[in-house]
Amino acid sequence: MPPHYPLQLKIKRLPGNEDLPLPRKMTAHSAGFDLAAAVKEPVMLKPGDIRLIPCGFAMAVPPGWEAQIRPRSGLAAKHGVTLVNTPGTIDADYRGEVQLPLINLGPAAFTIERGMRLAQMLIGPVPDVQVLEVQDLDQTSRGSGGFGHTGH
Repeated sequence: MPPHYPLQLKIKRLPGNEDLPLPRKMTAHSAGFDLAAAVKEPVMLKPGDIRLIPCGFAMAVPPGWEAQIRPRSGLAAKHGVTLVNTPGTIDADYRGEVQLPLINLGPAAFTIERGMRLAQMLIGPVPDVQVLEVQDLDQTSRGSGGFGHTGH
């Protein structure tokens, strides 16, 4: 059954986060929704530190879809702040608070302030895939070559 467009993403703002923006696209053609930090006070992320940063909301991703959480390119390029697992996946049956596992790979400490845009969220389809065990796979010219096998 094809999805109805626009797809509806139900968001529940968690108590104490009324001052924060809900996930939002910053331009008309943005692919991702920016996610803001729901920290109660500034959080210092020293080089090498990993911290789980709350976003202040929970959501219901429609069945057959996923939310992918990706780093913001500006934070990564300017400060070395990114996600430990990227892209992260939020499944359609998860109802807890959205949180971001951030890591500072940069040379200097980075301070996370309340409301700071830290990551972006894309909503994408998850195909219904059937795993099928077979004795042989189709042959290709690449075969089992990987990890730099094709050059550079």
